[in-house]
Amino acid sequence: MQHKIFATMRSLKIMDGCKGTQVYAINPSGAGGADGPTGGGIGEKLLQQLHDHIKGQTLRTKSVRNLQATNHTTPSEVVLSDGSLLPYGLSMTDLLEPKIEPSLMSVDFVETLAGVHRRTGDCPQFDRSEVYLEQCAVFQGLADPKLFRRSLRAARQHAVHVHAKVVLAAWLRHERREDELIGSSSSDCSGRNLECPRATLTPGYDPESVFDSCACTRAHAGNRDIDDDAMTIVVDEQCSTSEEEEEEEEEDGDMSFFVGDDEIKCNRFNIASLSRPFKTMLYGGFVESLKEKINFSGNCFSVEALRAADVFSRTKRLSHLEPRVVLELLSLANRFCCDEMKNACDVHLASLVCDIDDALLLVEYGLEETAYLLVAACLQVFLRELPGSLQSSSVVKMFCSPEGRDRLALAGHVSFVLYYFLSQIAMEEEMRSNTTVMLLERLVECATDGWEKQIAFHLLGVVMLERKEYKDAQHWFQAAVDAGHVYSLVGVARAKYKRGHTYSAYKLMNSLISDHKPVGWMYQERSLYCVGKEKLMDLMSATELDPTLSFPYKFRAVSFLQENKIGPAIAEINKIIGFRVSPDCLELRAWFLIAMEDYEGALRDVRAILTLDPNYMMFYGHMHGDQLVELLQPAVQQWSQADCWMQLYDRWSSVDDIGSLAVVHQMLANDPGKSLLHFRQSLLLLRLNCPKSAMRSLRLARNYSTSDHERLVYEGWILYDTGHREEALAKAEESISIQRSFEAYFLKAYALADSNLDSESSKYVISLLEEALRCPSDGLRKGQALNNLGSVYVDCDKLDLAADCYMNALNIKHTRAHQGLARVYHLKNHRKAAYDEMTKLIEKARGNASAYEKRSEYCDRDMAKSDLGMASQLDPLRTYPYRYRAAGESHTSGSIVLFSPDYC
Repeated sequence: MQHKIFATMRSLKIMDGCKGTQVYAINPSGAGGADGPTGGGIGEKLLQQLHDHIKGQTLRTKSVRNLQATNHTTPSEVVLSDGSLLPYGLSMTDLLEPKIEPSLMSVDFVETLAGVHRRTGDCPQFDRSEVYLEQCAVFQGLADPKLFRRSLRAARQHAVHVHAKVVLAAWLRHERREDELIGSSSSDCSGRNLECPRATLTPGYDPESVFDSCACTRAHAGNRDIDDDAMTIVVDEQCSTSEEEEEEEEEDGDMSFFVGDDEIKCNRFNIASLSRPFKTMLYGGFVESLKEKINFSGNCFSVEALRAADVFSRTKRLSHLEPRVVLELLSLANRFCCDEMKNACDVHLASLVCDIDDALLLVEYGLEETAYLLVAACLQVFLRELPGSLQSSSVVKMFCSPEGRDRLALAGHVSFVLYYFLSQIAMEEEMRSNTTVMLLERLVECATDGWEKQIAFHLLGVVMLERKEYKDAQHWFQAAVDAGHVYSLVGVARAKYKRGHTYSAYKLMNSLISDHKPVGWMYQERSLYCVGKEKLMDLMSATELDPTLSFPYKFRAVSFLQENKIGPAIAEINKIIGFRVSPDCLELRAWFLIAMEDYEGALRDVRAILTLDPNYMMFYGHMHGDQLVELLQPAVQQWSQADCWMQLYDRWSSVDDIGSLAVVHQMLANDPGKSLLHFRQSLLLLRLNCPKSAMRSLRLARNYSTSDHERLVYEGWILYDTGHREEALAKAEESISIQRSFEAYFLKAYALADSNLDSESSKYVISLLEEALRCPSDGLRKGQALNNLGSVYVDCDKLDLAADCYMNALNIKHTRAHQGLARVYHLKNHRKAAYDEMTKLIEKARGNASAYEKRSEYCDRDMAKSDLGMASQLDPLRTYPYRYRAAGESHTSGSIVLFSPDYC
């Protein structure tokens, strides 16, 4: 009875929340009124409506019910009409829920990671690939994709079987999203042996092959033309020789096969050597052993197939055979257990698979005849074409259906890693789809040891929860818990809560906190199932234990909004945006800014959201971000492209990365094909620690580049950011050989400096940066080059030259140069000047945790403690303040890295 009361109360509260709090879209037609472009009339109207809904929720609820009674369209279907403000749900605390992470989460991450590392050393070398895959699953829950990619490369490097190599190589390629590069092919590997489609089809354990160039590169290197000519001569000689031998030996045959009226002369011993069944038939107790002419018509094989079998029995080659004949020969080899001939056909057919059409055609033959390499080659194409290949019903049927899985298993191509990869792609595309569910069901069937079952059950629980199938979700989460995944108790509690068992969910999380070392997500989850001060205390504990959890900040901010305290609401959400930018937090701040009539600030945040996620839907999926941009634009001052450049300089110099991002987004709206702007966007996204979005912008920059030398530079940055430093250097050098440019020299200098430099290397990096500065570029990039040049001069102990570089950078508003100049002053024993220089940076770049952290090196202990406290408050993820305090407050100056990872 108590559960029913809780369920009824909660459902009523949610309904009131949904109907009581609204945000009103701005009507573009209002911009043409008497208020002019500033949108004052719009602001008054919107603010009045917001105040009305806060003070009169009962009246608003009735009006919404009346509207719903007369209009059955969904919010996304509503059409704007003149003079109307359309209602969209403004966030309420009852509608907020934290996300359940679709990955392995540990109560003690360090212990889990140490255990995995220990197993990589203890397990046999042939099993290390599986352990590295487990490490991938552990790293997947972290924000740094480089750790995941590194473990994935290690898994591929230690893979033994062709199947594992095919899957892991395709996964590595997908992580780079090379399919988004114009002109790229699924067979491209860019010289990487670990991703080469030819190398993956070679079985065996060769971990050192990662350091070798792949067969594709060797084929195009050096004397390619000479080798090709020589190969042609050899092939021609072999073909002519083999044809002569065939004719001679055909005359010497001691038996014949007949298909209808056609005779195929063969050598009995050679045919018998193909397999035990043939040997038994031709030399055993069967009547064919006494015959010189054997009728083979009833076996449904053509004359061409039998001739090919005869040729293979003598030459062991499949030269000049049509694919159709090889396919028939494969079937014959299967029927009569001719293993050597089957393997030869398998290899030959696998070499013919080039694209998705070939794969779709040949995979059925491969599955029917259980041809391991042929199926592997087809599978490789399907995987390297993901997610596009999942649009094919044949591919979906093969991967998703139990029958398709059984056929793949017979061919030796079913594994946990295959369905783990496929399910990850499906969940990225559409988490609620039937395809995703079926792939996860296959994943569960393939799971064997502990961690595999944990992640498989947990993922299926996450998807079922998204599909609102709460009973099934609870079942799968519980299965994951039984397999040892403690974090899945969060899913069990959430499913119970959705089914109306709030108190049971609370007891479950309470027990979890009592039984284990507390972790932030435990308190975050328990906060859902309690109210009042207890809820706020749990959220505070969650933030203290894990400052990266966004839900507590969002809840507190929305609570302030419901109390009509918009200023504190913005201040609260700013706390997490200051060190971790995400679309959902920016969306909340945009709502709050609209309520304050700060339409320019709201538009800035919406543009930043669309840069992070171009398909983002605002207001719980009811409005596309682009539509909100259109609605907000009439309420703000319109900028020309020249105005945008000025705004970009101002925001760049004040270290306002989100503001800069919004300006670049507007500039791209005016000129979407400008590769330079996409590149600039990628630099800003890297500053904001959004590597996936940054990589997407880099790919767009590469695709929109109008010259070869420009394209090579962007390809170089893509390679550098994915850990391929030497290849990035090669791209920079190739670009310079075509045309000298600032970005090519800068890329080369940056990539070279990403190592411990000796004096000669430092001189070379200096010369490269000086060459870059001689090339045309804008002040924003030249400021960065001057800043980096100053850093190299400092490491070479040329402090006066370094100071000149930093001063020149400051003259063109590169504000970050204050930090370098402070370092120079410090090395010259001008401690007060260094402190003052960092103070200037703090004044210009408000809320910059790095500036406070660095200034702490140039002041006394008490002031240092204050600065480091501020740094931790602004960015709890910075480690230096904790290390300083943990070291007993013994102040030691930290060394400055040559080039900051922020190369913007």
